[in-house]
Amino acid sequence: MAFNWLNDSLNARAKQGLLRQRHCQQYEKDSIICINGEHYLNFSSNDYLGMRQHEGVLQSWVEGLAQFGGGSGASPLVTGHTQAHLALEAYIADGLNREAALLFNSGFAANQALCMALFPHISHVKRGVSSGLIIADKLMHASFLEGAQCVSEIAKLRRFKHNDLSHLESLLSGACHNQVSDADRGSNALIDTNQQDILVASEGVFSMDGDVAPCQGIAELAAKYDAWFMLDDAHGMGVLGDNGFGTTEALNLSQQQVPIVMGTFGKAVGTAGAFIAGSQTLIDYLVNFSKHYVYSTAMPPAQAVATLYSLTHIASDTARRETLQTNITYFRESFQKRFGQTLNSSEKDKAPIEITLGQSQSAIQPIIVGSPERAIALSDGLKQRGIWATAIRQPTVPKNQDRLRITLTSNHTSQDIDVLLDALELSLNNFLLSETSVEKESDSAVSTPDSVSKKEM
Repeated sequence: MAFNWLNDSLNARAKQGLLRQRHCQQYEKDSIICINGEHYLNFSSNDYLGMRQHEGVLQSWVEGLAQFGGGSGASPLVTGHTQAHLALEAYIADGLNREAALLFNSGFAANQALCMALFPHISHVKRGVSSGLIIADKLMHASFLEGAQCVSEIAKLRRFKHNDLSHLESLLSGACHNQVSDADRGSNALIDTNQQDILVASEGVFSMDGDVAPCQGIAELAAKYDAWFMLDDAHGMGVLGDNGFGTTEALNLSQQQVPIVMGTFGKAVGTAGAFIAGSQTLIDYLVNFSKHYVYSTAMPPAQAVATLYSLTHIASDTARRETLQTNITYFRESFQKRFGQTLNSSEKDKAPIEITLGQSQSAIQPIIVGSPERAIALSDGLKQRGIWATAIRQPTVPKNQDRLRITLTSNHTSQDIDVLLDALELSLNNFLLSETSVEKESDSAVSTPDSVSKKEM
């Protein structure tokens, strides 16, 4: 029977404690989420600034519906590209100080589109270069890595250790073994005699760890080895920078330093969709050769109207970003006062357990527990106490890095955070007791056969 291995794969994943399941949400308002008729304080939303429920965003969407209808009706190159799309693209390009920008329906689509367009299987021009190379941070998002793997016949994928500039340079140097110094120009630039296309990729704020990339250093290395630096700033967009334009604005990184910026609207901006920004040549090229753009129905114009409103509001009103930063500081200080940076429990009669708060200064606060079973148990314990905090397990994160991914928003209050920490403490205590009980039962089961056999002898 065709595809008779599907159930086997699901059963194997279930036995590993890694089976994924969906939860149907009835509604969410002011950080309260309703799932299966139960209400929870939500600490798993990427809506960092609470813009999903902002009255101006909702009203703008309604106005967009009135003007353009429910959808775009066609792909962008037919009749799907509207004044609303054009205005949003122009605003993004101007805010990022890039020549142009292009909209996509999701960050996943944008990342895959970029890889497949820059490293095409069928060459439409005489490239005059050797096979390409993609060097990505070890923790780069799955959407980009999947796209890079799809073009593996054209571009080899190498991954550098997370945020490790030395390892990145060793990979770049190894790839450019035929380079010679351009001493005549008195620069540190190196000339690659193979003229290999090299794309270096990293995230601005990493989606699971919440830490930031050393973007300045990556940009310098990319320039040194004549590579392009692509930044996935999905979790920085809306939050970082004076006007909320993310990592490149916060660090004042130019188009020359970061030729490609990808960002999404489904997180801090509160709507949906994504963009790629860069040179006019890059954007014109994607319009012509990116199948994800050419053959997809365009983003609904009403969505573009609401997105533009959200971005302009974020730029003009810093209060939400300030509140978010206050909440991040309060959470980290309160966690460390209560548990320390790392909670080690190996007391007598208790199973050893280590809980570590990640080194993040962003809205993403990972509490690493080290196994899928522990992550699920603690997440369930929090749910029993009215807190929704999703367990993140391998392969989404590396093995033994299973965690609770706590996300803070500007809608949370200090009281909300106190309730979270209270629930976490109670869940941890319960979990330690249950692990100890299981361990004692296991020891008892192991010792029973020995005692029985001695009596029988």
